[in-house]
Amino acid sequence: MKLFGYTLPGMSSLILWGLLWEIVGRLDVTFFVPPLSEVVSTLISVIGTPAFLKALYETAYAFFAGVFFAVFIGIPTGILMGKSRLLDELLLPWVNMFLSAPLTALVPVLMVLFGFGMKAIIITTTLFAIWIIILNSRAGVLQINRSLVEMARSFGASPLDAFFKIYFWAALPEILGGVRIGVIRAVKGVIIGQLLISIVGFGALFELYANNFLMSHFWAVLIVLFALAFTISESLSYLERRVSYYAAKR
Repeated sequence: MKLFGYTLPGMSSLILWGLLWEIVGRLDVTFFVPPLSEVVSTLISVIGTPAFLKALYETAYAFFAGVFFAVFIGIPTGILMGKSRLLDELLLPWVNMFLSAPLTALVPVLMVLFGFGMKAIIITTTLFAIWIIILNSRAGVLQINRSLVEMARSFGASPLDAFFKIYFWAALPEILGGVRIGVIRAVKGVIIGQLLISIVGFGALFELYANNFLMSHFWAVLIVLFALAFTISESLSYLERRVSYYAAKR
């Protein structure tokens, strides 16, 4: 970040927004935005309570389970779509439709099909994350130099060998990019599921604090959620940069 020609440290923007948040909170412009210092103090006081730890476990369980299924299903599906024109023509319209559609509208259908428990929340999380993973995996395969595949076949590679040793590794930068975006969308999916399907986890805390106008508690939980999503996203982004040389070798 640069200001008037001077390079500022990487965290300068966060510090600037934190100061602005503190000033707006101190001016008491709206009850919805308490001072940042009050939010941090509240976070420290609630982060070790049984209610918070239980909500964190329920949210983390649904989130990681949903992301696992999105990755486990999405990456092979995207690679197969990039390999097979027939499969691509059959599935691509549906993938594009679900990616652009408001998935929140499907939540009542999921509640009817799978009930009001954790299963429906996990499926909702998966649906929010999987489509961008499929599209990015497909895009990575389409960028592969076909001579790599022909060379593997000439050396007697089986379709399974080509899948794991050629397609997956050559498309890895795009796959990781899709997983990173999918993780961000999964955060939205798990909270929507916990708010609309079953009031558990962070969704229950959000509803409790909002209904009782406990805004400092509300923002404290939201900061934790943002911090978790940011940490996972930046970790995947770092891994994506580490394997970017595969794109150059295609």
